[in-house]
Order: sequence, then C-alpha cells, then structure tokens
Amino acid sequence: MDLTQGSEEQKYGRAKKMMLWFGIVSMVMTFAGLTSAYVVSKNRPDWLTDFELPISFLWSTLVIIGSSICLMLSKKMIKAGNRRNASALLIGTLILAILFVVFQFYSFSEIVNSGYYFTGSESSITTSFIYVLVLVHLAHLAIGIIVLLVLIYNHFKQRYKAGQMLGFELGATFWHFVDVLWLYLIFFLYFFR
Repeated sequence: MDLTQGSEEQKYGRAKKMMLWFGIVSMVMTFAGLTSAYVVSKNRPDWLTDFELPISFLWSTLVIIGSSICLMLSKKMIKAGNRRNASALLIGTLILAILFVVFQFYSFSEIVNSGYYFTGSESSITTSFIYVLVLVHLAHLAIGIIVLLVLIYNHFKQRYKAGQMLGFELGATFWHFVDVLWLYLIFFLYFFR
C-alpha cells in the first residue's frame, strides 16, 4: 500500500492509525517480556504451585468482553444515525469498564484474604508477578477509560457520523486492544501456573 497516495485527510488518518499500532506493538512487547519472566520464574523452588486465582477474575473477564461488545454496537448505531442508542451503549461501555476495575480490586482483596500477599516479607514471587501483571494492565485500562470519556464527549459534541469516524475508530481500537490484552493475561495466568 502506497502511503503517499490519497487525499491529505486519508494520509492523516493512515498516519494516526500507524502511530496507534506502534504504541500497541510496544505494549505487546512489554507484556511479552513480563509473561516470559513469569514462565522462567516458574522453575524457582519458592514458586507457589497450589495457588488458585479467584473466580472474580473470570467475572471481570465477562464484563470486559461485554464492554467491547457495547462499543462495537455503539459504532454501528453512530453510523446508522441512531444517536440515542449510541449514547446509551457508550455510557454502558464506560460503566462496564469501571465495573471491571472494581472486580480487579475485589480479586486482589480475595487473594490477600486467602493469605497471599503481593509485597513485603509475606509475599511470594508468584503473587508478586500476578500483582505486577494486573497493575500494569490496570494502568493501560486507566488510559482506556480516559479514551472512552473522550469518545463519549466527542459523541455528545456530534463529532462522529458515517464517513467521519477516525477518532472513534482509533479510540475503539485501543479499547479492544486493552480487552484482548486482558484475555491474554487471564488465559496465561490460568494455564501457566
């Protein structure tokens, strides 16, 4: 694909998408490094082999999948000119994102209540890795929530419509990436104990 062809607007859109993908690739590399370190550390004698993740992590997974579905449907509603349903779906996406964060902290508290600590003298390498992985993901999720707030703001300012969706598509791509990243992490943590 020749990046020099097309209107200025098309070139601008391609450049923004490329910058987003460079950012996503760097985030993937960060998590690849962290999960590789997790795999290597499993050979340590102090690795917990009987540690179970709380079921609330699975509930949060369903919530974040629901948020992606809401966001996809809101895009369809915007393109169809159905602003009312698009607004409800965007707000629903934000509510599910916040609920995901609540589930994450609830999961942390369940782990601590089970006697496993993330830091300090009573912590283990296993729980410290889980803590780092989930907290780094939550940092990306915080950025994702800001992105959702920008999408909602721009939607209410009527900046999105069929044929004018670049900002929405960039924000949605980032949000879906954050969701897929969580799916990767949860499957990784469940299957690589």
